[in-house]
Amino acid sequence: MPTPHNASLPCYHDAVRAEWVDYNGHLRDAFYMLIFSFATDVLIDQIGLPDAMRRARKRSIYTLEAHLNYLHEIKEGAQVRVDMRVLGHDGKRLHLYLEMFADDGDEPVAAGEQMLLHVDTAGPPRSAPFDADVEARVRDLAQAHAALPPARFAGRVIGLPARTPRNGGEHA
Repeated sequence: MPTPHNASLPCYHDAVRAEWVDYNGHLRDAFYMLIFSFATDVLIDQIGLPDAMRRARKRSIYTLEAHLNYLHEIKEGAQVRVDMRVLGHDGKRLHLYLEMFADDGDEPVAAGEQMLLHVDTAGPPRSAPFDADVEARVRDLAQAHAALPPARFAGRVIGLPARTPRNGGEHA
C-alpha cells in the first residue's frame, strides 16, 4: 500500500527560519500552525482557487477549526515537508489532514486536521457551495486519498482521563 509521501498528495516544502525558533532552539508551537497554513494555501490552489480565481469569483476558503499534534521538536534550518490529504468533504466544507516531516525523516514531527469552509466574499462573508469545477477537484482528491492507509493522528480528542483514586481523584 502506498505511503503518503509516495502517493500523489498535495505537498508543501519550507525550512525552519531563525525567527520561528524559541529560546530552546526549537520551532515555536505557533509556527507549526503557520507552516500548516502555508501548506493549506497549496491545497487551495490545487483545487482551483488560486489568488486570481478567488478574486475573480469572489470566493475564498476559511479555516473553521484546527487540531495540532506536536510529535517531535525540530530546530532552525530543518527542511520540512507537509503532506496533505482530504479525509472528507461536503458541498461547502473540506476535512483536511496534514503531516509534517523534517529533513528526510519518515516519521511525522507534527500532524493536524483542519475543517475548511468555502466562502462567498462578495458581501459580508458567508458560506457558499463549491463551484462545480472546484467541487470536482475536491471530490477527485478525496477519492484518490481514500485508498491510502488510515491517517494515524486523525480524530484525536483533547482532554484529561476520568479521575480515579490512582490518578488524583477523590476516594470513594
